[in-house]
Amino acid sequence: MELTVRDFERIPPGNLRVPVREFARLWLAAEQRGDAQAGQDQGDWYLAGVRITCRWMAGAFVTFNYPAGPVRQRVRAPVTKTTRKAHEELIARETEAAETAVARGGLPGRPGLAEGAKATFAWAWQGSGMPPIEVKRTAAG
Repeated sequence: MELTVRDFERIPPGNLRVPVREFARLWLAAEQRGDAQAGQDQGDWYLAGVRITCRWMAGAFVTFNYPAGPVRQRVRAPVTKTTRKAHEELIARETEAAETAVARGGLPGRPGLAEGAKATFAWAWQGSGMPPIEVKRTAAG
């Protein structure tokens, strides 16, 4: 997913309990890491959980290229798969769904996805813990 400054400017401020800049840095790192793995035919469900959760919390859209033409749609929530736009109440429910999924042993066929979502919600929504993946600091900050 190509991210632009506009993607970060559109993040609803009430959707985060961390500074938008920190969230943007994490989201960009997760997308870059995921793109690098895809280029090597590798996959990581935990990282996918982080990426999907960031996309959903940010209110991002994805474009699917079908034979009949491209279709743009809102990113689905990581656990419940709702296509409703993320907002405070819905994020709280999705956080609970991720916690429940982890307590039950994860999501079938997607080992680590619920854990990645839960860790992202814990950091970005609940404001606790560490970022779900390591984010390298740049000289610019």
